Amino acid sequence: MHILITNDDGVHAPGLLALAQAMKSFGDITILAPNRNWSASGHVKTLGRPLRVDETTLVDGTPALSTDGAPSDCVALALLGLTAPVDLVVSGINPHANIGDDVTYSGTVTSAMEAIIGGVPGLAFSLETDRTLKEHDYAPAGEIARRVAQKVIENGLQKDLLLSTNIPYLPLDEIKGIKITKQGERVYLDELVSKTDPFGRPYYWIGGEHPTGEMLPDTDFGAINDGYVSITPLKMDMTAHEKMKGLKAWEW
Repeated sequence: MHILITNDDGVHAPGLLALAQAMKSFGDITILAPNRNWSASGHVKTLGRPLRVDETTLVDGTPALSTDGAPSDCVALALLGLTAPVDLVVSGINPHANIGDDVTYSGTVTSAMEAIIGGVPGLAFSLETDRTLKEHDYAPAGEIARRVAQKVIENGLQKDLLLSTNIPYLPLDEIKGIKITKQGERVYLDELVSKTDPFGRPYYWIGGEHPTGEMLPDTDFGAINDGYVSITPLKMDMTAHEKMKGLKAWEW
């Protein structure tokens, strides 16, 4: 078993370290992650310039590779032959939940999407951290990631499927269990902030409060709000199949 580990927060992020430590018991691991933070970068593929890959070391001494490319570039590089053949791609642990429409923005989740495009199962792990804390404990999330990966290895996962796992920020013995969920309704509270630079030119920030969501029990948002781990199975086929019949009836 050869597992590729990546993230969107940068190769030295604490969540990636926790994920790497959790995956070591399953076989060989390769860490290939961005050399900087790519949060909310979405599904990016770098085509217009060369990609650089450098050797580095995590704080526990684990060897790793870093690149100036995007999170999905990390997966593409590995699957195209930069590393030994990969059996499973795991991404994370992201320091914020990726629920509802977040999955289209998230470099954590889109790394797993790149895996299934390449014919390899992908797992994405995100932790709903307490934003009032400067440092976070990733150990419980690392153990959840280990358990999820173990189940995938034991039971198999079809190659066109990824699992997006969101974990509440709780001690391990306070997590109530695991639920298989659907994507919830994310409510974004974005605001456009307009300011002027010292030269009199306008510039803009997309700001606003932290997004919320509808707390329905069968959704990712509802599960983690209730203290459960949420696992949402995702596929790349976003076709609205139920709408096709109606659209075909239009006079084109």
